[in-house]
Amino acid sequence: MDKEKLLQCIIDKIEEDFALALVAAKSAHEAAIDKETQPDNKYDTLSLETSYIAQGHANRAQDLKKALDSYKKLKLTHFSAYEPLYLTALIEIEYEDGLTRRLFIGPDAGGLKVNCESQDVMVITPNAPLCSVLVGNQLGDVISAGRVTDKEFEIISAY
Repeated sequence: MDKEKLLQCIIDKIEEDFALALVAAKSAHEAAIDKETQPDNKYDTLSLETSYIAQGHANRAQDLKKALDSYKKLKLTHFSAYEPLYLTALIEIEYEDGLTRRLFIGPDAGGLKVNCESQDVMVITPNAPLCSVLVGNQLGDVISAGRVTDKEFEIISAY
């Protein structure tokens, strides 16, 4: 998989999520100030609850904007076959049962899943437990990460 293409797929997905979060925040804000949600009595909290939802969507949009900025400035590193892994590594791991996963170590947006070139990739960040056991390892290493998973896995590709 081309890492430049993957980076663009991540940016596209974050932009899409950002646009949705902005629409959701605006919609929730409009609902919070609508005449229909204004309280009829001191126990009517619909307007307050709707304003909390609007704030949550606004916070999510702000987080996505920060992530978008991080990825737009990101410089990709291409790793040699047995170089220790760190930020911008694209890794494929295989568990004992044959299940494989593709992971990208990114600066933000941990947990984001993208489908790029018909392959699913999950973004992990340096503060994620899985990332902490991967960083510093290299192609071919077998990792037993008891605190992350009870399964052993091997790094079968890294670039």
